[in-house]
Amino acid sequence: MSATRFSESVSGSIRDGVLVVIIANAPVNATSAHVRQGLVKALDHASAVGTVIGVVITGAGRTFVGGADIREFGKPPVEPTLPEVMQRIENCSKPVVASVNGAALGGGCEIALACHGRVAGEAASFGLPEVKLGIVPGAGGTQRLPRLIGTVAAIDLIGSGRTVRPDEAIKLGLVDGVAADHLAAAVGLVHQLAGQSQRRTGLLDVPIAELAAVEAASKKVLSRSRGQSAPAEAVRLVRLASERTFRDGLAEERATFLRLRDSNEAAALRHVFFAERQAGKVDKLEGIAPRRIETVGIVGTGLMGAGIAVAALTAGYRVVGIEQTEDAATKGRERIAGILDKAVQSGRLAATVRDGCLARLAVAANIGELAAADFVIEAVFDDLAVKTELFQRLDGIVRPDAILATNTSYLNPDEIAAATAHPGRVVGLHFFSPANIMRLVEVVDCKATAPDVLASALAFARKLGKLPVVSGVTEGFIGNRIFSAYRREAEFMVEDGAAPEEVDAALEAYGFPMGIFTVYDMAGLEIAWARRKRQAATRDPNARYVEIADKLCEAGRFGRKTGKGWYDYASGEKAVDPEVTALIAAARAAKDISPRRFTVDEIVDRLLRAMADEGAALLTEGIAARSSDIDLVMINGYGFPAHKGGPMFAAETHKDITP
Repeated sequence: MSATRFSESVSGSIRDGVLVVIIANAPVNATSAHVRQGLVKALDHASAVGTVIGVVITGAGRTFVGGADIREFGKPPVEPTLPEVMQRIENCSKPVVASVNGAALGGGCEIALACHGRVAGEAASFGLPEVKLGIVPGAGGTQRLPRLIGTVAAIDLIGSGRTVRPDEAIKLGLVDGVAADHLAAAVGLVHQLAGQSQRRTGLLDVPIAELAAVEAASKKVLSRSRGQSAPAEAVRLVRLASERTFRDGLAEERATFLRLRDSNEAAALRHVFFAERQAGKVDKLEGIAPRRIETVGIVGTGLMGAGIAVAALTAGYRVVGIEQTEDAATKGRERIAGILDKAVQSGRLAATVRDGCLARLAVAANIGELAAADFVIEAVFDDLAVKTELFQRLDGIVRPDAILATNTSYLNPDEIAAATAHPGRVVGLHFFSPANIMRLVEVVDCKATAPDVLASALAFARKLGKLPVVSGVTEGFIGNRIFSAYRREAEFMVEDGAAPEEVDAALEAYGFPMGIFTVYDMAGLEIAWARRKRQAATRDPNARYVEIADKLCEAGRFGRKTGKGWYDYASGEKAVDPEVTALIAAARAAKDISPRRFTVDEIVDRLLRAMADEGAALLTEGIAARSSDIDLVMINGYGFPAHKGGPMFAAETHKDITP
């Protein structure tokens, strides 16, 4: 039978008496209005045609259904709503089976849950990631999922927003089977279910769970939410499924979804969602193809270099690490292997993948081994002379078409490039430590960087699974320059009367994982101190300068690793140190500063304003292409809470914080 078109994105054809419905709404088969309308028409058609014994729903391409159409948020609803579609699927008199070919996320997972059976293909994945957008599932997910897999597992999946692969899905009871030919298996399942009373998910009882296990699962989700509303609401709704009727639970879920959808938190997370899709886009690269990269050279296999190596290896590249001595090379390989082993032990990496990575890894003390590299990244000591000399040596070793990337944090890559034979092939790649874990990479577009070199660096970062943000050349690039302004303002407030622990507490209450002085202690105070000493000769004598951090360093207080920094760690835990309090009081007295009190709101507002002001300057100077790029850098590199949208978004949406 020829295909029947039910809407612009939904069509169907008869296969062995089963109406196979295909959703084709590129790129991710989102549940747009025409998808919802097409599904309802397909169900009506199946019900009306007597020779049709049931329905299979599947997706075109590599995605089943990737979730709701986020572009519809904030607009008047178009009938039918997604909850109405779910009810039509669940109440259909003929069996409806989901043939999950790829990602079934958000509304896509809810469609699968509403079906009478579910078959997963080998490339399938399931998830309800709505909490990552500041909302909760709004079409029955919080009420149907616990009925299938139990309260504890549902709290974990919905509260964290994580996805599961077919092997875990079948263990949980989320799917009825996994098959390479999922469509044939789904059609077969329809035949098994035809003529029987259907297993409607909404009519199932929630499996009984031990209260202690439910409490532990809830606590785990809430401990990671850091002030966000959506995870807490998700937990509440899942627990409600075992306490109220299915109908009442659906009504409460929908009301909560609509309330959260219009919240500041959801608006901020939608901003981040779209910002990530814009990141790394550069107008001048339109039509520019990246170079082919197969072998990556990494000079320096310390903590940073080893992390970069692991990221490149797990992305499928061949990696050549270079060290100064054979002993250092051996230790570098062991360091890289150790990171891979830990990933296997934690379940993040299969042992076979690790073995493949190690087979593609070579670490040597002979820099000549880089002759075959397509892309070389230096991860050596952050000293201009050291990096410049290295790149000059590489000029005589690597091919003329090989790309050279500097992983500097503060140095001027234009100066490094200018000292090389081919400045156009030099680009900046500022990774964040640990490089195998942190998503952010600042891709620095130097003055002489060739367009295809920049395009290649962006493509490379994306293949590593990173979030690349393009920055122009300035000291500290986007992130460290804003962080420096943030640090200065925090130190100004401490000198004026705020205690370091008060500043940190205000930031943590706002949603930062830790306050700025705690961060400094964790990173080590001596790095920034050395930089300040280098800058002393050129510092504006009329500019305000706070010497408290210098005094801490002079006293040997370099942070956690020395047991003392802004705080005392002698007990193993962070504690306020009277010696620091006295040192701060002395610094104020030396400048004749009468300390005053700061409210929590004042602390947060001043720090946000400092970040937004510096961000505005970066935009004016053309260092950052868009304000959303700045937000992504601060969220992914410096712990700014994503549910607040970043400092630029906060400045735009809060009248009391203006850049």
